[in-house]
Amino acid sequence: MIDQKNRIKKLILALVFCTTTLVSYSQNTRITDPNSIGWYAFTANIKLNNAWTLNSEVQWRRDDLITEPMQNLLRTGINFTVNPKLSIRAGYALAETYNYGDIPLNSFGKQFTEHRSWQMVNLSDKIRNFELSHRFMLEQRWIGRYSNALSEKEEQFVYSNRFRYMFRLQIPLKGNTIGNNTPYAAVYDELLIGFGQNVNENVLDQNRLGILLGYRFSPKLRIEGGYLNQIVQLSREVNGSNVFQNNKGILLSTILNF
Repeated sequence: MIDQKNRIKKLILALVFCTTTLVSYSQNTRITDPNSIGWYAFTANIKLNNAWTLNSEVQWRRDDLITEPMQNLLRTGINFTVNPKLSIRAGYALAETYNYGDIPLNSFGKQFTEHRSWQMVNLSDKIRNFELSHRFMLEQRWIGRYSNALSEKEEQFVYSNRFRYMFRLQIPLKGNTIGNNTPYAAVYDELLIGFGQNVNENVLDQNRLGILLGYRFSPKLRIEGGYLNQIVQLSREVNGSNVFQNNKGILLSTILNF
């Protein structure tokens, strides 16, 4: 038990160090583009039997908290529960990214579409009151690209790969477990790393840190929200310098289970 606690502490410290390092690195040596963001998510899980579950997720991501479009994301998949601590999932995602911030993601400042296939492994455990999860995800991405500023739609979709790892820790604020009518607190950190032939400047693609409060009403309904910090490295340089977005804002999420 003591060894497990020490490993958890080391992992949390490593995640905090990674986030702090990315922020410091971007502030000291790179162009920084700060934005105020609001991410609003809706997730629905439909249980087919004890092993198989259908999953769907819609995210409405906004700049200036809510007034300007940032990205719309639709993700769907199927989940297989190997045992209570291990599940695997695969599916498809569609993302529509808009021109936001002072420095757009692509050089022409255009809205673009991205198609993804993805595979995920989720490991979960519990130590006393703490619920832990480790999520490992691979994404195959086809990102829309314009050939010039006059193009009205993407002429090609460039393929790239991305690996994601998320650690999440949550604890009930009443009682010993997160049961019905239970408030809870959660913190997570996710690191996104690009790899493969078409990855440019953004090998360290993103880091996302969330600090949340949630409430589980029943096995069918859970709501959570709180603070979100997203660091994004653009895939291109501006005036010979790398560009980092330092996005801060809120995250609100509703999870339904059928």
